[in-house]
Amino acid sequence: MAPERFDDPRLTAMGLFIEAYQGLIARLDPVHAAHGLSGSDFDALIRLARSPERRLRMTDLAAQTALSTSGITRIVDRLERAGLVCRTRCQADRRSCFAVLTSAGEQRLAADVPDTVATIERWFTGLLTAAQLDAFTAALQAV
Repeated sequence: MAPERFDDPRLTAMGLFIEAYQGLIARLDPVHAAHGLSGSDFDALIRLARSPERRLRMTDLAAQTALSTSGITRIVDRLERAGLVCRTRCQADRRSCFAVLTSAGEQRLAADVPDTVATIERWFTGLLTAAQLDAFTAALQAV
C-alpha cells in the first residue's frame, strides 16, 4: 500500500482534474482539426467572439489563453494569414494593438461550435447531473 503521504485526496483531485482535461482535449482536437483549427486557434477565436467589439488587446488575449506574448503572436499571425482575425492599432496607446475577429473568423468559429458543444456534452457535461455541473462551475470560479 502507498504511504499516506502519497494518498492525499488533494493529489487525487488534481490528478483526476488533469486526466479529465487531457481526455477532453484529446476528444476536441479532431473536432477543431475538421474545421481547420487547432485547439489554441479555437481558444483565441472564441475569446474574441465573446469580447466587446469582437476584439482584445494582444496582451489580454495572451493572458486569457495562458500563453506568452510571443505564443499568442504566433497564433494571431497564423489566424491573420487565414483571414480569421486582423490587427488594429489602439488609439489610446499606440504601443498596443488589438486582435479583432473578422467575419470569416466568425463563420469558421460558428461552424466549429456546434460540434465542439456536442463533444463537450457527450464526454463531459452530459455525464454530470445539473447539480454536479453547477457545483463544478462554482468550484472552478472559486479557484
